[in-house]
Amino acid sequence: MPRISGVNLPEQKKIKIALQSIYGIGKKNSFLVLNQAQIDPEKRTEDLNDQDMVRLQKAVEAIPMEGALRKVVMENIKRLKQINTYRGLRHVANLPVRGQRTRVNARTKRGKRVTVGAMKKELAQKLEGARKIKGQEEK
Repeated sequence: MPRISGVNLPEQKKIKIALQSIYGIGKKNSFLVLNQAQIDPEKRTEDLNDQDMVRLQKAVEAIPMEGALRKVVMENIKRLKQINTYRGLRHVANLPVRGQRTRVNARTKRGKRVTVGAMKKELAQKLEGARKIKGQEEK
């Protein structure tokens, strides 16, 4: 299994797709790297020889990715939080940052649905009963 910058590339996929499994390399960067390394994008990962892998490794090292890129992204988010920008405040509140609707959507960011204000009749009676008992104990 070919390994580039600490990531195992899938063997059965074409190299243009396999490179995208590295954090920081998308479609565009994948094609740029392959052009720079002079490798056919339609070639399968398992068909690459050692010379191709060396050229590919050198081309990939020129792009910020994996740990270094994650660090840069986290520093940018931290800076936005420190200077109290709107985007920073949205990150702090764990809400969508890029203007998405939150009234009915944004479940992945906001978490599981929680009903506010509405209680079942039995639960309301139990709470009321507990308050009465607590009030009698204090007297």
